[in-house]
Amino acid sequence: MINLPLIDVIIPAFNEEKSIGHVLRDIPRPLVRNVFVCNNNSTDRTAEVASENSGLVVDAPIKGYGSACLAGMNEITKLETKPDIVVFLDGDYSDYPEEIPMLIHPIVDKQIDMVIGSRATGDLERGSMTPQQIFGNWLATTLIRLFYKYEFTDLGPFRAIRYSSLLDLEMNDPDFGWTVEMQVKAAKQGLACTEIPVKYRKRIGQSKVSGTVKGTILAGHKILWTIFKLL
Repeated sequence: MINLPLIDVIIPAFNEEKSIGHVLRDIPRPLVRNVFVCNNNSTDRTAEVASENSGLVVDAPIKGYGSACLAGMNEITKLETKPDIVVFLDGDYSDYPEEIPMLIHPIVDKQIDMVIGSRATGDLERGSMTPQQIFGNWLATTLIRLFYKYEFTDLGPFRAIRYSSLLDLEMNDPDFGWTVEMQVKAAKQGLACTEIPVKYRKRIGQSKVSGTVKGTILAGHKILWTIFKLL
């Protein structure tokens, strides 16, 4: 008999009432134990829609992408039985949740610690990423390769990691630096990391980061600052 890994999913969500239902319905439920929707001070019906679609709503009142993810991780610490793997994905329906089995495969079968879903090597829908996002990803991953000797092509939000490895990283970034912090710390600790190509589509609604000039500048600054801070 094959022992399937316990998988919990964390979805940071801020004003995603139009998309979160689609995300939750596309998650392969037989494979996943819990789906934590971390409601990051939404002013719309994100929490209600998530609950209606079997999401476990976690209150994440401190605004920020990383803060929402940390709230989800804190919820996991309360569980009597901890997961083997944690999957992170966005609540805007730009990722393809049905690709979760593909994402966790290297962890289950190849002793990998962390898997990044790479949009750069996958099927990127035209217009789903702005030119500044594409350039920012290239610059950040190039710097990681130069300074930390790890090959990444993307800082994509869709990722899977062993729960034990996630705890070892001692994540703490409260906002835009969350994804790059995870990858840089993984590199510094010598975790076995890999990427798989994933599909990526235009999100539902406007991005809170790349959808505004201010958000783009702040995110870019924070990502670069995080890379150099952790040297």
